[in-house]
Amino acid sequence: MIRMVAFDADDTLWHTERLFLDTQRRFRELLARHTDPASIEQQLYDTEIRNLAHYGYGVKSFTLSMVETAIDLSRGDVTGGEIRQILRLGREMLLAPVELIDGVREVVEAVAETRPLMLLTKGDLLDQETKLARSGIGDLFSVIEIVSRKDRTTYEGVIERHGLEPHEFAMIGDSLRSDVLPVASMGGHAIHVPASTTWAHEEVSRERMDHVSFHTAATIRDVPDLLASPLSDSGHDIPKPNAGPSGGEPAPRL
Repeated sequence: MIRMVAFDADDTLWHTERLFLDTQRRFRELLARHTDPASIEQQLYDTEIRNLAHYGYGVKSFTLSMVETAIDLSRGDVTGGEIRQILRLGREMLLAPVELIDGVREVVEAVAETRPLMLLTKGDLLDQETKLARSGIGDLFSVIEIVSRKDRTTYEGVIERHGLEPHEFAMIGDSLRSDVLPVASMGGHAIHVPASTTWAHEEVSRERMDHVSFHTAATIRDVPDLLASPLSDSGHDIPKPNAGPSGGEPAPRL
């Protein structure tokens, strides 16, 4: 019996991808005098991955990576005015309205009537708390967990703190790497709700899907019915990978 249902936040409950896509477009335009768009995209991605261990996930980390990328690609020729514009881009992301994904409010309300809910997301503490407060659905969650990373050790610690066994816990999210595989590997239940675009860092190989059982929802609206089904008997479909940093449109960072 599932005693606690956890939802990821970014690109599961509300749109985050659009902010990053728009900001990266504006960042490329800002640095256009220094180099070509493809080089900017790849350098920014490489810088972000390198900085994850130092800054973690979130808009603030992304902004610092943009600044570092601008300095490196311009060989130090980036101006103070351009740095100020980059900082402004980051601030605009932090202050952007929270737009719920279609169907989220109804789904969260419906699931909250059957089980306690947990918001379990990674990223910057202040940013995520602020977005939850502005989302209008924060009062539906009994537990809030904002973590620096989502791996099996993190999930095991979370469920232990709340007196749960793995089979009593279900996780719903858009990331196979962060929301699905760690939970499924420890014996919990997972529902994958694919986002329209996935950051290359969050993609996983087909080999890592072997012997892992989870549900894939077409949209967030399918979640209540899937929770009512025997999740322990679920199979999985591997979604087609989305474009990465050098394969079409850039992808989100959370």
